[in-house]
Amino acid sequence: MVEDNQNIQFQLTDALIEQVELLIELKNDKALKTLLEEFHYADIAEILDEVNLEDAMYVIKLLDSETTSDVLMELDEDNREKVLKNLSAKEIAEEIEELDTDDAADIIAELPEARQAEVISQIEDQEHKAEIQELLAYDEDTAGGLMAKELVKVYETWTVAGCLRRIRGQAQHVSRVHSIYVVDKQEKLLGRLSLKDLLTAKSDQKIAELANSNVDYVYVEEDVEEVAKIMQKYDLEAIPVVDQNKTLLGRITIDDIVDVIREEADKDYQMAAGISQDVEADDSILKLTKARLPWLLIGMFGGLGAASIIEGFNGSMGEFIILLSFVPLIQATAGNVGVQSSAIVVQGLANNSIDGNIIKRLFKESILGLVNGLALALVAIAVTHFAFKTPYIISITIAIALVAVIIMAALIGTFIPIFLDKRGIDPAVATGPFITTSNDVFGILLYFIIAKSILGF
Repeated sequence: MVEDNQNIQFQLTDALIEQVELLIELKNDKALKTLLEEFHYADIAEILDEVNLEDAMYVIKLLDSETTSDVLMELDEDNREKVLKNLSAKEIAEEIEELDTDDAADIIAELPEARQAEVISQIEDQEHKAEIQELLAYDEDTAGGLMAKELVKVYETWTVAGCLRRIRGQAQHVSRVHSIYVVDKQEKLLGRLSLKDLLTAKSDQKIAELANSNVDYVYVEEDVEEVAKIMQKYDLEAIPVVDQNKTLLGRITIDDIVDVIREEADKDYQMAAGISQDVEADDSILKLTKARLPWLLIGMFGGLGAASIIEGFNGSMGEFIILLSFVPLIQATAGNVGVQSSAIVVQGLANNSIDGNIIKRLFKESILGLVNGLALALVAIAVTHFAFKTPYIISITIAIALVAVIIMAALIGTFIPIFLDKRGIDPAVATGPFITTSNDVFGILLYFIIAKSILGF
């Protein structure tokens, strides 16, 4: 098995899938193992995601336990669920023992409760079992639910010579040593230790003399999004997790944070598109419908609201009926400006780059809306008057309404995400259909109010 080999360029092809399926059909285990040894476990998982369940199970049973455990973590979630259903509790436990505690807890958490107890009872390593059970007790959206128990820690009272002997044993159980943490006798986090300082120090020096007390950490109850922000801000590869007494409990590594960032981005993207639940393309029709329908209904009622506004002005428009032709222009522009403004604000809130009070932010957006509106208004006057042959006064009316609608849409798109964020609601829900629908309704209302004021119908 080639571990973490970045020189291998893997490309999944139909020919490769057919080769794997053929070797399985021929029961040529030796050739199949030789073929799979050329690939990283993530590549093997990609292959298994493409073959049928029976063939996937054949490969799973063929691979050694260490490789299988890594492959399980990389499998598509739905495929992993199917594979786990076809493994006995003892077989799952054997794979679990090869994984770090955080990954092991994630796998077990996906199982039904009765099955979880069954698998945990089959884990032979009692220390590993206890640590997994501890992690399962934490909420999955907290630092405790994300952390791993594997780390390298040293006591402040140790000498450099004694420290080097002891950390060799600890490092065997840690896939990557990002940091060495220094604790006291009560296991409280005191700081971190530089490997360079440790290697260059005198043998009889105390660890307390070498420790750097400037260490970032997060509390075990911290929300994972906050953990991600901290690690992004300070470019950390790993961060220790402590309780309220600052007792060192575990660590979170960058690979887990990347998964959190990706999941949050997927969730925000779906919310912005008007999908209220976490869904995937392969989910059932019922689940996809339940995720999409609420926002579609909001959009529909918003459209009905806009239609009723148009109907209310329709009877009195008389010679100015041509104004109706430009309703799509007003709606499209208002929707686009609102989505642009809200998307920038939501992104800023996610990155903690939104500074200043809300009044200053709204003032800036209104100026920006005015500048953009004036530019678009000049184009609108030229196009409506010369291309559509509308009277000059109507072209001016449309242009003034366009400027007003753009400023309004920018303010709505800016205010709503900030307002929701201050009340602890995910601001991503403000984008997409919500902003578009509200701007459609208010934009049309403002358009006809301005038109009526200028044209007097």
